[in-house]
Amino acid sequence: MKRSFIFFGLSAVLFLSCQKTVKLSLNTAPPQLVIEGQVTNTPGPYTVTISRSVAFYADNDFPGVSGASVLISDGQGVTDSLTETSTGSYTTHVLQGKPGNTYTLSVRLNDTTYTAESTMPQPVALDSVTFDNAIGGNSLRAQVYFQDPPDVKNYYQFILFINGSQFTKDYFVFDDRLSDGRYITQKLQMDSSYLSAGQQLKVNLQCIDLNVYNYFNQLAQATSTGAFNTTAAPANPSTNISNGAYGYFSAHTISSQTVTVH
Repeated sequence: MKRSFIFFGLSAVLFLSCQKTVKLSLNTAPPQLVIEGQVTNTPGPYTVTISRSVAFYADNDFPGVSGASVLISDGQGVTDSLTETSTGSYTTHVLQGKPGNTYTLSVRLNDTTYTAESTMPQPVALDSVTFDNAIGGNSLRAQVYFQDPPDVKNYYQFILFINGSQFTKDYFVFDDRLSDGRYITQKLQMDSSYLSAGQQLKVNLQCIDLNVYNYFNQLAQATSTGAFNTTAAPANPSTNISNGAYGYFSAHTISSQTVTVH
């Protein structure tokens, strides 16, 4: 997934009204290295992207970084040396993700090595997807259904694709702290009317580890503009990547359902 928001020195809170949008005065900072990579239980190849951050109000177009040496090992004797297939995009060759394995990412750039580690959880099947009306009845929202395994700490992320394009306006993460072992119905509340009847919606249920959950949970809170968001000053989400780089490295499983919005 190629979308991260990096926040530097926020000095105020952004308030939205129907009359005008207040644009914050933000402190600036030099571009920072952003590494985003994943390994899944679906067939490879897998991709690691390396880029530089941009100013908060700039277009969400991070410039790619070339010339890095990128390795991923699976803890079972396989180490894959990734090839740069386009500017800042590095692709595996032989690695195949497997639940239970711990994967280590190593990125060497300009005499600095950045590392990250992620253990792929066991998969959980997404049973079905239905739809209902959001509050006020003016927009549709998806509901997902799945069985949470008992006596196992699980962390989930939901990735949505509308007519083949990934929905990136909101982040959907969930943990089973209050629902361990239960059959779960989870609403995916979008921030506007993005769904309409007749569209094709694909939902990926991803089982992620704790570090990746913390990253996207903090990112969801920091980027929320909802009325009940109490985050006073959004900050950079915690990362599992070393040496001051931003981003995340995730080894996760995927279970998918594709339905027609109704």
